[in-house]
Amino acid sequence: LKQQNPLNTLIVDGGDCFQGSGIASLTQGRAIVPLVNKMNYDLVLPGNWEVVYGKEMLMHDMNNYTAAKVCTNMFHNDDMDLESLFPPYQIFNLGGTKIGFVGYNDPLTPIRQSPAYSKGIKFTRPKVNLQKYVKLLREEKGCTMVFALSHMGLAQQLHLSNQDYAEGVDYILGADTHERVREPIIGKYSKVTEPGAFGSFVGKLDIVIENGKIKDEVYELIDVDPERYKEDVEMKHAVAKAKEPYNKVLGEVLGQTKTPLVRYYIMETPMDNLITDAVMWRFKTDIAVSNGFRFCPPLVPDEKTGVADITKDYLWSMLPVNSEVKTADVKGKQIINWLENELENAFSKDPTKRFGGWFVRYSGMQVTFTIGNEKGKRIQEVCIKNEPIELDKMYTMVACQREGDPDNMLCRMRNVHNQVPQGVMLHDVIEQYLAEFSPVSPKVEGRAIATDADPNLLTQALGVNYQFR
Repeated sequence: LKQQNPLNTLIVDGGDCFQGSGIASLTQGRAIVPLVNKMNYDLVLPGNWEVVYGKEMLMHDMNNYTAAKVCTNMFHNDDMDLESLFPPYQIFNLGGTKIGFVGYNDPLTPIRQSPAYSKGIKFTRPKVNLQKYVKLLREEKGCTMVFALSHMGLAQQLHLSNQDYAEGVDYILGADTHERVREPIIGKYSKVTEPGAFGSFVGKLDIVIENGKIKDEVYELIDVDPERYKEDVEMKHAVAKAKEPYNKVLGEVLGQTKTPLVRYYIMETPMDNLITDAVMWRFKTDIAVSNGFRFCPPLVPDEKTGVADITKDYLWSMLPVNSEVKTADVKGKQIINWLENELENAFSKDPTKRFGGWFVRYSGMQVTFTIGNEKGKRIQEVCIKNEPIELDKMYTMVACQREGDPDNMLCRMRNVHNQVPQGVMLHDVIEQYLAEFSPVSPKVEGRAIATDADPNLLTQALGVNYQFR
């Protein structure tokens, strides 16, 4: 695509590039950075998962990108002057026209994932400084257009597009929730895009500027069809070389699945049902919970054999962080309050409070709720092991431990009782389960039921002219 107009084309990326696979995790991103560099990006933004290896590795990996970096809201939190980790803006000169960029990572990152990952980093919201940099880029630097590269998720990005402090931002080029926005969603001040996931799509924006005025703009979400876009031989060899030291370990087949393993859905997914069922089987608690991850490449059974191999590499894709398992006792009332908070995280009427793109996953529990209700009033019914929840009863719960959480917290639930780290890693539990029960056949089975939404809901961005497809 860049070869069609090489001097006037920018390639930008919205983050989460060096985390999410076996080779990425085992090398803390080091093996991924050279591959990204071969793609000749012009500009990159750190995503929420770029912090997963800690601040030092974040800085190491990001600074080894050859592309320019931008992030307007990540700071060294021990610096009273709020020194930014990366440049707060970048300017590119294309054909004599200046194009400005700012960048925003999700300010909720330290809450939505293990707090220890973000230790030493302070995040701020766009409201704090976006208008400051828009004015600088337009009035002082003479930029004709200003783009916000964002890793905040579609709901937050749509909200931002309608705020007064976003005036002067032409486009919010979004990421994080990996929505397939096929036509820009038009806000009051900015247009919003997101280009899907897994390298399966590329967002292409063509802009015609004459005499400092925008004459035309056309956006297209391109499906990366291998029949249309042939693989690059040099890149193929580079990927194979990077993977070679890990092929034996990551290629090990742990089990098989007879049903597709997918994680597209907001409320319940076959993949997370597999994970929580495995943890429930191992620890025999009343409830098993997974904080979950919003996305993972799907694993589809072969049409001829009827199964697909689950390798150790794919286990890393399902669970890019291998955490210790922890049990605790929790009261029924705590569970209700916690579920209400988790529903608020996913479906808050205030988009700035929505994060990640998913509702918490679980086994042993059925929850019926109404998305459109007010905060604290969404839960309609909760059953544990097919019995209505008792508010004063103590239940046993198991989940993975989040680094940096207080000892009496489990999967964002505060003040749990009799908490016990089990000394067992989550990956080991999944491997043991697959060894016992393969081939598995997980499916969506009504653990999470919304009275006002389809069980296969694919987006948090409700009430706008957009459909995930």
